[in-house]
Amino acid sequence: MKISILTLFPEMFHGVFSQSILKQAQEKKVVDYQVINFREFSEDRHQRVDDYPYGGGGGMVLTPQPIFDAVDSVKNNMNDDCKKTRVILLCPQGEPYSQKKAEELSQEDHLILICGHYEGYDERIREHVITDEISIGDYVLTGGEIGAMVIADSVTRLLPGALGNAQSSITDSHSTGLLEYPHYTRPAEFRGLKVPDILLSGHHKRIDEWRHEQALKRTYDRRPDMLEKQELSKNDKDYLQKMKSNEENG
Repeated sequence: MKISILTLFPEMFHGVFSQSILKQAQEKKVVDYQVINFREFSEDRHQRVDDYPYGGGGGMVLTPQPIFDAVDSVKNNMNDDCKKTRVILLCPQGEPYSQKKAEELSQEDHLILICGHYEGYDERIREHVITDEISIGDYVLTGGEIGAMVIADSVTRLLPGALGNAQSSITDSHSTGLLEYPHYTRPAEFRGLKVPDILLSGHHKRIDEWRHEQALKRTYDRRPDMLEKQELSKNDKDYLQKMKSNEENG
């Protein structure tokens, strides 16, 4: 996969892409990151990329020309292997980002992430350049760079070969529709706090059942809204009903 990021502050990405899983994924040639300063595409002699909004109002608006030309340039320089390109605008009005969306994007050949600043984008960018608008939460940031980092990270770890253990991403919170179950490691007892006996039993079927029940419990306790969208088995429903009864009975 290739991930191209259009930004006014490319330096923000240097540390992120040179550490941990993202660095390793590049070294394995699982993904190729490209960070582009779209100011370089401005036809203004001072390389301006923003202007006052028509009709008045506070703040400045990103002009269409630099972004149109930057996207065209990135697409024209792609090799034939990258046939599918999604052009994503990071903005507060976009679709709320989710693990499901990350999984969808991980199937693409090429992502272009556009990081905005100032008051917003000229509407012609939304109408004629982009394929998706994404928001990483119901709050406003200074620019789209942090959102682009979130998308790049969450998508990269889903790519085959990015993680040392391919099972890691499958059992992550939200990947199964539930929050992830608790984890324990050595020592088996620390300051009088013991690892649950079931995890030391070596009985893999019962361990899997325990983990699933713990994932249900954690989701019920912390994100009950997620259970409304989940297809629950009869055993799941019985377990949740038992938890509710225990709560009601103190």
